Amino acid sequence: MATDLVAVAGLASFVAAFWWDLVVVALFALVLLGLVVPRLVRMPGWLQAATGATLVLGAWGATLDWYVAVPWLDIVVHAVANGLLAAVALVGMQTARLLPHRLPAGGTVLVVTALGALLAVVWEAGEWFGHTMLDDGIGVGYDDTVGDLVCGTLGSFAAGVALAVGGGRDE
Repeated sequence: MATDLVAVAGLASFVAAFWWDLVVVALFALVLLGLVVPRLVRMPGWLQAATGATLVLGAWGATLDWYVAVPWLDIVVHAVANGLLAAVALVGMQTARLLPHRLPAGGTVLVVTALGALLAVVWEAGEWFGHTMLDDGIGVGYDDTVGDLVCGTLGSFAAGVALAVGGGRDE
């Protein structure tokens, strides 16, 4: 039920994005992708809902300048979203049989942290691309980028530990 509510919120947000500009439309299109992939890799419902809600709220935060009003919110969203997306990536790779279905605890932490670090780099490259090619109003800068990379990686490490301890993936 929660996953369906988050999916409806994501779709409604995508439609609402057309009242802004193409950058916001593209942002919410990425959110829709982030809502679909966890379903495809058959994540548990609570994890789908948490990932989707984080992405929807994070996108609204960017759209409505919440990160300007509450600067620490950007750090929280990067840590939580990155960690959740890294967990989704791990399960997706396991579902596709690119990784063993069960990993030792240390392997789970290492893989989720590495995937999260990679996702953080891709995320920041996307922000740079958006700032450089689409809209210079997209906030980037050395401190922001490095802080986002660190927080995204730390959030992924925390997600890896959570999966290793409570996710039933360790042997």
